[in-house]
Amino acid sequence: MVRGVEDKVFNAIVYTILVAIGLTAVFPLLFVLSVSITPMAEVLKNGGYIIIPKNITLLAYKQLLGDSSIPRAFMVTLFITVVGTAVNMILTTLMAYPLSRRTLPGRSFFLLLIVLTMLFSGGLIPLYLTVKATGLLNSVWAMIVPSAIGAFNILIMKSFFENLPEELFESARMDGAKEIRILLQIVFPLSIPVMLTIGLFYTVGHWNEFFQAIMFITDRNLHPIQVIVRNFLMQTQNPTENVDVPMPTEAIQMAAVVIACVPIIVVYPFIQKHFTQGMLIGSIKG
Repeated sequence: MVRGVEDKVFNAIVYTILVAIGLTAVFPLLFVLSVSITPMAEVLKNGGYIIIPKNITLLAYKQLLGDSSIPRAFMVTLFITVVGTAVNMILTTLMAYPLSRRTLPGRSFFLLLIVLTMLFSGGLIPLYLTVKATGLLNSVWAMIVPSAIGAFNILIMKSFFENLPEELFESARMDGAKEIRILLQIVFPLSIPVMLTIGLFYTVGHWNEFFQAIMFITDRNLHPIQVIVRNFLMQTQNPTENVDVPMPTEAIQMAAVVIACVPIIVVYPFIQKHFTQGMLIGSIKG
């Protein structure tokens, strides 16, 4: 009985801490969403902080979505996210799989080169000159090709492949299967967790693309959503003095943040289980 009471007390403390951490994470999101749909008068009446608005207005979203730059930026971001992630996954898989085979000649040397890229960088100027020399400036490919392969992701995927039973590979080779067939029909179906994990890394990175866009893209028609959101935030720094204006400056800022974040927030819960499993198995060598 005493042990049961202690367990209940311990569980109560743990759940209390988890709820507190959860509220800490949810509060900023709820605040941003609430301000984006709340009139300025109500925001100011509550001292600038509001969680549950009494009045709701969607004028900020209507103005943002009515601007031609927002739908265009969404299409650019969608393109670099889908195509970029596909390129990332193909190249990362084709590089991680050979490196996971201990019989690969020069395996240690190639792994050393990959690790060195995580420690040292050529710098921004050589990167810009390389992109310029390859003719990628002012092209959507400038936001895809320079980040086509991530060294950290290669190591995670390689570790996952190494944990697969070697007997599967030996049996397939005895049946006459070539390496490409082994990769497609054996390795890939067993690697869905790590594939989804690495895919999520790449997808989030492309969706939040900002740095390469401002570095390599000067054509506003090719700016992704994050750059457009930044431009909206820069244009609305001065708060309005008229509290009766139905669409406050803060609402535009918060609505832009919501529009940029919602797609990733919606997708993540569906692959959370695979994400956790892929990170655990892919980062531990058994």
